[in-house]
Order: sequence, then C-alpha cells, then structure tokens
Amino acid sequence: MTKTILFLAAAGLLAAPAQAAPRLTPEQQLAKAIEGRVAGKPVSCIDPRLNANSRVIDRTAIIYGSGRTIYVQQPDNPGSLRSDDILVTELFGTSQLCNVDIVRLVDRNGFWWRGFVNLNPFVPYTRTETAHRE
Repeated sequence: MTKTILFLAAAGLLAAPAQAAPRLTPEQQLAKAIEGRVAGKPVSCIDPRLNANSRVIDRTAIIYGSGRTIYVQQPDNPGSLRSDDILVTELFGTSQLCNVDIVRLVDRNGFWWRGFVNLNPFVPYTRTETAHRE
C-alpha cells in the first residue's frame, strides 16, 4: 500500500505542469544584457559586421555585437521594435553603420515591411575585468 501511494505521488509530480519562469520585461532584458558592463562614450558609427550578432529587445533597443563590448542602440521610435522582426539596414555614404542610417523592419512571417527606426548614437558597454573573471 505504501509503495502504491509513493508511486502515485511520484506520478502526480511528473504529470504536473512545470512552473514557467516569469517572463522578463523589456527593461529587465536590457538590464540583464548590460549587467557587469560599464557604459562608454556614445559613438556615431559602428562596424556593420556587428549586425551578424544583433538582437532586438521588444519596444526598447537593438543590441549589436557580443563578447567583451556590445553596443546598445535605443532609437527615437523604439515602440516599432519587435524581437521577431528582420532588420534591414541601409548604409548611407560610409562603410559603417551610423546613426544617420535607417533600419527597416520586416515581419519574419509574412515578409512585409512593418516600418523603420531612426538611429541615435550607439552606447558601448564593456565587460569589466571582475565580471569577465566570474
């Protein structure tokens, strides 16, 4: 009888839905991305190869790069940003991605243009040595 009760209790635990971790707000996602990093002086342009490692935080920012230094772009109209959009960047006049360039937003499912964002200066966030060692 005891074995049966233990078996049923264990089966009940396995059948119970797992508690999903609470979803982070966009502001919390950005805070987590820059955690352990120090903001540097904003720059007008960055290497466009950083596009390969870009990610969007809904209605908040675009993060370019990975590794020790990342660049945070908080555009004038961040409400248009969705993490499931495809970013299409048009470079004007230089071989770098600059704050005068336009980033168009394309819906990933329907492949239609959704709008664009106006870029501001890019803020570099560099991992501190103590955070790098942890």
